[in-house]
Amino acid sequence: MGYLVSDQRQRRLIALTRLVTARPGAQMNLTDLGRRLSVAKSTLSEDLMVVKEALETHGLGTIDSQVGMSGGVTFTPVLDIERTRQDVKDFIRELTNPDRMTPDGFLYVTDLLFSPRRIDVMGDLLATAFRSLRVDAVATVETRGIPLALAAARGLGVDMVLLRRDNRLSEGSSLSINYLSGSSRRVQSMSLARRAPVRGGRILFVDDFMQAGGTARAAQDLLGDFGAHVVGVGVLVATRQPAHKLVEEYRAILEWHRVEEGIGVVEPSAWVQALIGWEV
Repeated sequence: MGYLVSDQRQRRLIALTRLVTARPGAQMNLTDLGRRLSVAKSTLSEDLMVVKEALETHGLGTIDSQVGMSGGVTFTPVLDIERTRQDVKDFIRELTNPDRMTPDGFLYVTDLLFSPRRIDVMGDLLATAFRSLRVDAVATVETRGIPLALAAARGLGVDMVLLRRDNRLSEGSSLSINYLSGSSRRVQSMSLARRAPVRGGRILFVDDFMQAGGTARAAQDLLGDFGAHVVGVGVLVATRQPAHKLVEEYRAILEWHRVEEGIGVVEPSAWVQALIGWEV
């Protein structure tokens, strides 16, 4: 189907595409869009058809319409497979750089986690994996899980909820629990403000690292005390051992396993390999 596009409409279509795709998963009201672009709803509907066809033709995403008085449109992005495959390769190469190993045997990863260019693609992967669950919010524990959780929340078009390591006077009354960390084997605490908007919600828990799953299990328990249901767990890196985690179902983007003392291998997990066409 072809379209004759005037210069004025061409500029409007570019602006409309930017407005609709800027907030994936969020409903854009048609009245507000029409007012923003100074066009009638009938004209806006025709423009949306052009944008919708262009995006779907080039595999960039879909636009869904909602009818009624509060109707609007929602953009759902489609993962750019080639770009994602290259970004995952680059991330693994950075992560496994020998210079990242500290004298204590830990990996320095803070710069990777807090780099929007590197972490956004990881959030998009989690959003793609969990979009069908229709979560109400993404939750994480401070602090290293925050960038990944924000990226996933943005991709899903929902808010992020922060679980604290300790109580904060500024957040008012909180509920706290103690749990045994699977990685450090130390007793740690986790708290959530009673005002947190999670009651009765479907929650996706996101973290940067999982070994035994103690943190994710504690988050499930704490959120459960608020009447929320953790419907999914997504992490950036999970260890292969122990094979049995304290959470039954989770999705890790990358898997780390030790091949010999002091040497580890990082590779995409099976579902990521299938999604992006990874070649071993």
